[in-house]
Parts: sequence; structure tokens; C-alpha cells
Amino acid sequence: MKPHLHALKSSKYCSLWHDQPDVRPETLPPLSGDLGCELLIVGGGFTGLWAALQAKERRPNADIILIEQTFVGDGASGRNGGFLSSDLAHGETNSDYQFPNEGARIAELGVQNMDELVASLEKYGIDARYENVGVTAVATNEASVKRLQHLYESEKAEGAGVTWYDAKAMRGEVNSPTYLAGIRILSDKSGVVDPARLCWGLKETILKLGVRIFEGTPMVDIKPSGNTRMRVSCPQGVIESDKVLMATNAYRNPMRKVRNKTIPVWDYQMATEPLNAAQLELIGWHKSRHALSNDANMFHYYRFTKDNRITWGGGGTVCYYYNSNTDKACADDRKRFEQLSHEFFETFPQLAGIKFTHRWSGIIGTSTRFCMVPGVAYNGRVAWAVGYTGLGVGASRFGARVGIELLGYDPSDILDLQFIKKKTIPWAPEPFRWIGVTLTRRALIKADKNNGKRGLWLKLLDMFNLGFAC
Repeated sequence: MKPHLHALKSSKYCSLWHDQPDVRPETLPPLSGDLGCELLIVGGGFTGLWAALQAKERRPNADIILIEQTFVGDGASGRNGGFLSSDLAHGETNSDYQFPNEGARIAELGVQNMDELVASLEKYGIDARYENVGVTAVATNEASVKRLQHLYESEKAEGAGVTWYDAKAMRGEVNSPTYLAGIRILSDKSGVVDPARLCWGLKETILKLGVRIFEGTPMVDIKPSGNTRMRVSCPQGVIESDKVLMATNAYRNPMRKVRNKTIPVWDYQMATEPLNAAQLELIGWHKSRHALSNDANMFHYYRFTKDNRITWGGGGTVCYYYNSNTDKACADDRKRFEQLSHEFFETFPQLAGIKFTHRWSGIIGTSTRFCMVPGVAYNGRVAWAVGYTGLGVGASRFGARVGIELLGYDPSDILDLQFIKKKTIPWAPEPFRWIGVTLTRRALIKADKNNGKRGLWLKLLDMFNLGFAC
């Protein structure tokens, strides 16, 4: 058996973050009967949990119910890499194109959001295993070296806390023969967290503040109830509320206005067994604990955990299935995990013999503008914030803030930004959606193999700033 296949042989299909029986809370009972409330939140991921907390902080007496179709922290919020970034609009280039003249303000709001997020962890005693390690990108081809050099010079000119590494220095930080250079940005509170522990800590916090949570409670339908209320139907009962926040992200939503704003893109990850002392010395990564990604279109992202495992995801395994398929049959795709394993050992050949203990997958809500999409309907009674496109660990807290402000919970001047007001282009219907995304994915992979050189299809998409849809 080939080494990369042998490494996967004994792994189990389960998110590493979910596999923590010592801290994983009991699943709460589902809704049973009809209820009423002031604010109903649909979705028990980051957006829904942060929305409940911020609404309670603004109005402590608010009567809030949160429903989740499976368990709190399932979905993208418990299946991501735990990379915590202050980026709200998926990079400066995308921000400048989508929201001209608002880049500085959006960046400022991102830093503020990160400061407040970390402050909330401290205030409520949430042990999310937060590490302020910043963001590190590595170059694996010459074109990438030039891009990162330009980024370094730009960030340094703006006064950011940034460090440049040539090939020797980068390999001194993390020993990989594939590294040609690297850049570390450590100018705010960006870093890593255990995403499930973050969800579960938020769950415990809002329960203490009086929020009612019903797990195992999917939303079936939503309709107006008279001129002032909304009616959400669930299999076990009906909830009537003054306001509803849709925090469903990539999962199918009964409201078409929400549903056509995102598509579910599948991402695959794995985690190694804890590295022993000899293995740690072979790569040296444990001394700096960089949160890493390679500078590429189809990039890998990888990090250390508290118990010295490496989580490894992304790359060319990221994909979209026809007709927004989220069936479990897509989840445990062995070929994609085998590809990830092969790419891992290309990056760290000196770790040959190490085993993967966990493999898992999940869907990312991707919008056509590659960042959060807010909206409001029914005369301000229903709002949503969806489509974080892979940067939701931090941005979801800001999305939650936008959502509750759109519903009238102490609205601020952020609602005047084009970032919030600008209409988003909906995704094309099938089969055009699948054709377009698949062509783009293949073109991005080809460009990565060709030293970053973009072909005609990507150049065409670049004209409309639509070149990221992997």
C-alpha cells in the first residue's frame, strides 16, 4: 500500500473538533408544541450564536429562541480550520472592487470586530483555545514569491506588523522543501481557535442569558402572520415571532431571496495523530505555531492544535456538486482525502509514517461577491447574513451584528455602507451554475500548476471580478 494511503487507513470520518466527549455538551431536546417569542434565530452556527449574544447584550430582556436542525456547532461552524481573521470582505482587491471607497472603513470594522470577539471570550470565560498567531502565507513558486513581496511592501508601508522570510528563513520557521518564501502578518488579533469549543462556549453563555435553544429542530417554512408577526413551521411545532434572523448560511432556505445568494462548496480536511518530540524537531513548526496557507488559487490551509496535531485541508479537493448537492454521499469522498494525504506528504516528506486519525468535510456558503451577504424582507421583520466564502470564523460575528441591526436592534451607521446595502448578483440556475463553477475550478488548478499564469477563462472572469469561484 502506498504511504499516503496507509496513513489514511485507520482514520475515522468525524470532525476532529466534534470528537471531544469531555467538553461536548448534551444535545438539547427539540421543539415540542407551539411557542412565541420576540426574536427567532434559525441556525445554531457562528452567526446564530453571535446574533443571540449581541441581541441580549443590547436588550437583556429580549425573549429569544434559537433553533438548529441538528446540533449547535454542526455544519461549517464545527467543520472549518478554526482560522480567525479580521478580513470581512475577502481581501483588499475584492473589497476595492465590490465596495469602492469603503475599503479603509471595512478594514477598520474588521479590526474592531476582532477586538470585540476576543474581548467576549475573556468576558464570558469561553475557552475556545484561542492563539494570537497571526496569518502566514508561503510561496511555493516564483510568481508567488513576487506576489508576496509586493504584499509585504504594501503592508509595511501601511504600518502593519509584518515579517518577510526568504526561503532559508521560512524553512527555519517551518521546514518544508516546497517553501520559497513567506510572509507573516501579526498586526491584529488574528489567529486560530477550536471552532467547536467556540460554538459550545457561546451556547452555554446564551443559555445563561436566558435564550431558549431547541436542537434537532429544522425550519420547514416561514410565512407572515398578520401584518406584524412571522410564523415559522417546524416538524414538531410552530413558532411565532416579531423578528426572524436567518443564519442558515450554505444550507437550503425556504426563502428564495436567501437561497439564491449562496451555493454550497464542499471542503475536505484531515488531522494527524499528535506529533512526538522527534517529529516536532523535524519540522520545527511547534516553536512558532504559524497559521499557514500557501499562496495559490486552490490553496491549502493548515495549523497546529493544542495537542500538536496538524490539521490539513483545502487545495484542489474543494469542489461544487451539481444542483447544490449537500447529500451525505458527497461527504466521505475517499478520492479527495487520498489526494489531500498525497499533497500533505509532498509538503512534509520528513513526516513519512505519521497517521491521520480524523477525516471530515463540510460545506462553505459561497456568494458571487465572495463575502458576507446581508438582506432584509417583510418590512424589516426578517433579516439574514450568509455567504462568508471561507472566512466565517471571524466575519460571522460581524454578520450577526448586521443581521440584528437590520432587525432594529440598535442600528448604527454601518447600515449605510454599500457593503451592507449593495444588491448581490444571484447565482445562475443549473446547469449553467455547475458548468461555470467547474470550468473555473479546473482553470484555477491549471493556473496553479503553471506558475500562476491565468488562462483566457480566468482572464474573462477577472474582468468581472469573478475569478475565485472554485
